[in-house]
Amino acid sequence: MDLFVFSTSGPDVARLVGGGAAGAVIDWERRGKARRQLGEDTQINHDTPRDLRAVRAATTARVVCRINPVGRWTAGEVRRAVALGADEVLVPMLRRPDEVAHVVDLAAGRCGVAAMVETQDAVEAVDALVARPLARVYVGLNDLRIDRGARAGLFEPMVDGTVEHVRARVAAAGHPFGVAGLTRPDAGHPVPSALLMAEMDRLGVDFTFLRRSFHADTADRDPAAEIGRIHAALALASTRDARRRAEDRAAFARAIAAAAPVGLPAPVPV
Repeated sequence: MDLFVFSTSGPDVARLVGGGAAGAVIDWERRGKARRQLGEDTQINHDTPRDLRAVRAATTARVVCRINPVGRWTAGEVRRAVALGADEVLVPMLRRPDEVAHVVDLAAGRCGVAAMVETQDAVEAVDALVARPLARVYVGLNDLRIDRGARAGLFEPMVDGTVEHVRARVAAAGHPFGVAGLTRPDAGHPVPSALLMAEMDRLGVDFTFLRRSFHADTADRDPAAEIGRIHAALALASTRDARRRAEDRAAFARAIAAAAPVGLPAPVPV
């Protein structure tokens, strides 16, 4: 599984790539985000074009730039990301297939275009969304929960059939698929990282992100070494037999149910 680290530090990215990260993500998304995520336990980054330039100079690994949701500013953002060396632009908060088509046209083959499925509209339009030539597709659980207006837990789409549905459509289109994010194998809250890894392996997840939890959980450790431990844990998860996979799937669902807000019914895995 490819691991992409959110970081603005060139030296840090170089060390993490040396430890096994597939690349880095620079995050320009902030338009309307504070309002959309008001009151939520989320993270809004303030990365800059200078950060993209620094990370690009530090590594030959893949560099992904998350831009803002599609709007009148998108052409300028894509143009700047390409000029600064981004290999891909990652497009958040998609709702309509024509938004993907617009960014693909703007990129014009100069960089890849990666799509984020993090609205209910995108889930329902996933076949049309993935019909475009995409570098990868990622399900964003935080914004999907907010967009649905649900008080349900963050990971419910991973047990209610949503993620499996999107995964199947993305796989049919031949694009790499990602969801959630990882941290140390012995950490993870509210769902233990080991159980999340097991479920990601079962789903056939191709890539994921190392972000806020990873940086917090490795603050007093060598992050590059922890990437190696994540890869080792993922490799171990891939050796499980059918019985163990079913047991881990059930344990994953129980962990999600235990973390659900009080008063909500437990999600039923499908």
